[in-house]
Amino acid sequence: MLAPFSRWPLWAFLILLAVSLQAAEEKPAQPAAPKPAAPKPAATKSAATKPTPAKTTTAKPAAVTKTPAASRKKTPPPPQPDWKAGVSTARITPNTLMWMAGYAARKQPAEGTLQELFAKALALEDEGGRRVVIVTLDLIGVLVTIRESVEKQVQEQYQLPQSALVLNASHTHCGPEYRERTGREEEARNYHKFLETTLVRLVGQALADLRPARLTYNHARAGFAMNRRRNYALPKEDINATKAPNPDGPVDHDVPVLCVLDAEGSERAVLFGYACHNTTLGFYQFCGDYAGWAQEYLQADHPGMTAMFVIGCGADQNPYPRSVVELAQRHGRSLATGVEAALFANPRPLHGSLGSALEHVDLPWADKTKEKRRYPVQVLRIGNDVTLITLASEVVVDYSLRLKRELARPPAMVWVAGYTNGYFGYIPSERVLAEGGYEAPAYAPGIEDAIVGKAKELCRRLDEPAAKGGVAK
Repeated sequence: MLAPFSRWPLWAFLILLAVSLQAAEEKPAQPAAPKPAAPKPAATKSAATKPTPAKTTTAKPAAVTKTPAASRKKTPPPPQPDWKAGVSTARITPNTLMWMAGYAARKQPAEGTLQELFAKALALEDEGGRRVVIVTLDLIGVLVTIRESVEKQVQEQYQLPQSALVLNASHTHCGPEYRERTGREEEARNYHKFLETTLVRLVGQALADLRPARLTYNHARAGFAMNRRRNYALPKEDINATKAPNPDGPVDHDVPVLCVLDAEGSERAVLFGYACHNTTLGFYQFCGDYAGWAQEYLQADHPGMTAMFVIGCGADQNPYPRSVVELAQRHGRSLATGVEAALFANPRPLHGSLGSALEHVDLPWADKTKEKRRYPVQVLRIGNDVTLITLASEVVVDYSLRLKRELARPPAMVWVAGYTNGYFGYIPSERVLAEGGYEAPAYAPGIEDAIVGKAKELCRRLDEPAAKGGVAK
């Protein structure tokens, strides 16, 4: 057999030999066939009797090309919590079929409950021990008498400054009417008293629940709100000159989000906002409308997390389309999806301290004989990057758009809420006041500058070194 190779040059034979040896080295070793085992008693088992499992000889690249320790990516440990947070929830659905709020044309009391109504509280404390409490309610509004009573009691019982308490109502039109109306005074007084007691207890429970936490913030968008006024810029002969809503009117589709995480990074609470009337529905069942469903969906999708809705400047904004439960649920899902987007898309960590300021501005009426409206304006500074401005009653969208424009400091977030700390009708902007219409009670010109000016003044005061991380004087 070797005769043919004898005529080859020596160098060719050496090359053939080298190639054969290389192929032998690269060929994976075949496992030896197992030798038949001698018969043994069934009760005795040995590793030798087990069939050798087929082993895949995996290459170990790490053993060949180890990454230097200095260049290996390490997962950073979770940051140390620099906040404390506490959360509490209370059911505030009436136990009786009260008259319902929101629509003057109602002819009868509620017929039942489609969805429970809730009050929820989020307490925050910074490293210096300064605290704020934000309370959200599935109600038409926060009556001035409720605000005055609750702020006094929590200051006495929990030493919480008046400026550090926020009471925001979702403006659902499917909640109880607890203003005293002729023939229904007793049920209104009873609910008022129940609500006072519940809210004071709720604040105390949230403060007692304070635990180490981390905060993040972000914002996204939701598009179902539309300006519900007619387009006053259209010529009289236009087919839509006298029709509402106005798809070209000013809107605020922003969805601001503040997320509370525990020390391990689990979501404990999310505070979110949107500027739109809670008026998808007008039937006779208690429910939270789109805002109620948004909270319900978020809590179902994030077990253990409390979702809290803060309504923005939505006095001239309505959800569209509207009228049936399925649409309210659809809008709720749309808003919840906006919140999910903000939670997902690179939320920013929030650090710093707390600051709060609350003052009143007197709003004059066109009729100078009428007593001026005492109007509360509040600012919370949550860390270095979130400024929450709260305005009372039904505020049109121009206030939010203007304040966010004039106080913009990206990536810091300016968040403007309406329906907070008082409820007494519409607060028009100069635009709405000049146009007239449903959202334009007869205030004197200049109220927009007075309100915006006070909010900006409080922001400047909280920026002063002496006020940082505390109550502005």
